[in-house]
Amino acid sequence: MTQFTNLGLAEPILKALAAKNYTSPTPIQLKAIPPLLEGRDLCGIAQTGTGKTAAFALPSLHYFHENPKPRPFNSCRMLVLSPTRELAAQIAESFREYGKFMRLSVETVFGGVPINRQINKLKAGVDILVATPGRLLDLIDQKAMHLRDVEIFVLDEADQMMDLGFIVPLKRIDKLLPRERQSLFFSATMPKAIAELGDRFLSDPIKVSVAPQATTAERVQQYASFVNQAEKQALLTLTVKNEAIDRALIFTRTKHGADRVVRFLEGAGLEAVAIHGNKSQGQRTAALQAFRQGKVKLLVATDIAARGIDVSGVSHVINFELPNVAEQYVHRIGRTARAGAEGIAISFVADDERQYLKAIEKVTRTRCEIVPLPENFAEAVRNLPKPAPARNGGGRPDRAHNDGRGRPDRAHRPDSARPDRDGETRRPFRRRSKGVGAHKSAVTRVR
Repeated sequence: MTQFTNLGLAEPILKALAAKNYTSPTPIQLKAIPPLLEGRDLCGIAQTGTGKTAAFALPSLHYFHENPKPRPFNSCRMLVLSPTRELAAQIAESFREYGKFMRLSVETVFGGVPINRQINKLKAGVDILVATPGRLLDLIDQKAMHLRDVEIFVLDEADQMMDLGFIVPLKRIDKLLPRERQSLFFSATMPKAIAELGDRFLSDPIKVSVAPQATTAERVQQYASFVNQAEKQALLTLTVKNEAIDRALIFTRTKHGADRVVRFLEGAGLEAVAIHGNKSQGQRTAALQAFRQGKVKLLVATDIAARGIDVSGVSHVINFELPNVAEQYVHRIGRTARAGAEGIAISFVADDERQYLKAIEKVTRTRCEIVPLPENFAEAVRNLPKPAPARNGGGRPDRAHNDGRGRPDRAHRPDSARPDRDGETRRPFRRRSKGVGAHKSAVTRVR
């Protein structure tokens, strides 16, 4: 069996891998690392959780070891684009771990944190910068950085970039990058639009694939139950109480829905936290850290977190609501069955979601095992506890969730597909214009 020591990686990298007890590369790493060490461009197709980050991080670190240079002022030598804040932070942490015995600077830039701090970090230049497209362009527009010195460019999770509507920012970034560079392009799926985007960034690339397009994790047992939308909360409560859960990720389609699920779970005496675009960066980081450390077993998330959560020990993924994009289902259930473990995916399917289930089964070429509702389900519906009151950090009802008259605040209306400048979403709402009683369209910013 091929080991990392056989791939020709620099000694400091092998030392860091040994410290993490990593000896054998995964299939995507085995296929990607050799051509990347030769300086080739690469287009990689692999499911989430297969080791893609190390596949591009290790050969890039080797390049820095073999080609030391001063850090370029207001720029970087390597740029990694990520669709979400969580994934950007996760990628940066991986670079720090693999390069712990090298003198390299690794920084992240994304929305939700003060931009002036990021400007100050970039002044002296960095070796490796991991960024979301919106905040990167904000920095460029403010003349705080440029991309003329980029030697290695990585576009990670390209298909989610497209889902979030980042095609225009990506084309703009492409024009700002130097022509002479090494480019790496990774995606879990490769529809025609993604392939065309790859052609724009890559030059005579090596193409590697370790799984057929949109396949689901082989070790995930997939189940589905048909249930009325109004009764899903009762089914979720029963499922969480009856299943042997180590950690569970619960997915909703909207931010307000995620908060509502958390309040119902807390009303039933089950501790849970939510992570979505309306949470501050501090709240998102704290929730993810509590989940990663096992302090909280239930994390309720929107799809923005589907590819930004790399947590070992996730035994269950529960689709409280099915995604309306079939490929997103693959990324959701890819949060379990990681690192050789097995996992369980459970989907609650309302009548208006049956079409989503059919689309998922067509794309994944698998069928979920249909599970009937529990015998005591009717009683559970009647006895469903009331949701806990919305809380903020100070223990008072969270005004951001309510307009004072018991109605959801604008910030908690459903997600849309329109991208914000820092990788989140925004959507239009109707605002009454002053003095005339008319309405006009406006846009609210979600961070």
